[in-house]
Amino acid sequence: METPNKKVCIVATTGFAINWFMAPHIRELVCNYDVTIIANGKHSDLTRLDGANVRFICLDIRREVALIQDIRALFSLWKLFFKYQFDCVHSIMPKSGLLAMCAAKLAGVPLRCHTFTGQVWATRKGILRYFLMFLDKIVAKSATMLLTDSPTQQRFLVDNNIAHPSKIKVLADGSVSGVDVQRFMPDSLKRKQMRTTYDIPTTAMVFLYLGRLKKDKGICDLSNAFAKVAAQNAKVHLMIVGPDEERLDYILLDLAERFPGRVHRIGFTHCPETFMAAADVFCLPSYREGFGSTIIEAASVGLPSVATRIYGITDAVDDGITGILHEPGNIDQLSAAMLQFANNPQLCYQMGAISRERAIMKFSQERVTKAFVEFYRQLFQQIR
Repeated sequence: METPNKKVCIVATTGFAINWFMAPHIRELVCNYDVTIIANGKHSDLTRLDGANVRFICLDIRREVALIQDIRALFSLWKLFFKYQFDCVHSIMPKSGLLAMCAAKLAGVPLRCHTFTGQVWATRKGILRYFLMFLDKIVAKSATMLLTDSPTQQRFLVDNNIAHPSKIKVLADGSVSGVDVQRFMPDSLKRKQMRTTYDIPTTAMVFLYLGRLKKDKGICDLSNAFAKVAAQNAKVHLMIVGPDEERLDYILLDLAERFPGRVHRIGFTHCPETFMAAADVFCLPSYREGFGSTIIEAASVGLPSVATRIYGITDAVDDGITGILHEPGNIDQLSAAMLQFANNPQLCYQMGAISRERAIMKFSQERVTKAFVEFYRQLFQQIR
């Protein structure tokens, strides 16, 4: 049992990220450590930490570039780290990682850890790419240890000279927090209810995208591919769930007009598992991902995936076994993969069953949280 006076601070840009990705780990950490959370928002945002003994400090850390505010946030973090004398500062998300790791190093925090969950610069070109890479190098240099959520992302960071191989680890087989296999599971009642709600026939083949609507998530590619598939198979439906961050809804509205009753647009949801239960195939034609947590959540519900062959996703999908991968931006390959499932429901069922078995065996929340707690135990052995 660790001494209770070891103090851990977890920093993120938003409380939502803490709530969604770190809550299971934090619930275990508070058994042995004094845990403080610093993020934008309020304590009530941490719904999955209700009852947990954590201190919450609200700090205005913005996702977008805001130079004056970023300098203020850096100074505020330094003061907080100096005041509370944390033994370890752990950051997630790019902006909070840069500010927290720099401030923690300046404040003399002995253990500084950052979790990489994908690189913004992976799809950028020119000077901007090198500038963003430089910022990630600062994060890596300022940290004493690094985590990443997939083996292929780990290799990507090493190959691009962001981090030294000895300094960066992957917990278990990957993912930030794993998947709650009891929450994300097949549910025939939810499936029936959701399909009734959205007037989707029981015989329809439903393709699901769930996440933020952004161009680099491949929403435009998915729309074009679905149009090709829908023209050939009258039983296919498309369900798009998530907030529109780049004003892309007009694309889906046009698609819905072309295929009335077969395109279903839903905004942000706190219950992604209900939409996964209603679907048959999960789609993530993204151009960059650290891992693809939604893929393993859908897999746990019993859905195969159609996704891009990029680092991160290749860890979440076993190509040809739990889903079908295609080259990023290749609409013909994407539509062919979707059509393959649409024309062969048995293949969908077979891959879906294997997907759930693999999610339980390799990516369960219990397994990843256990690895996270063990990581902290070993981390604190360094300063005994």
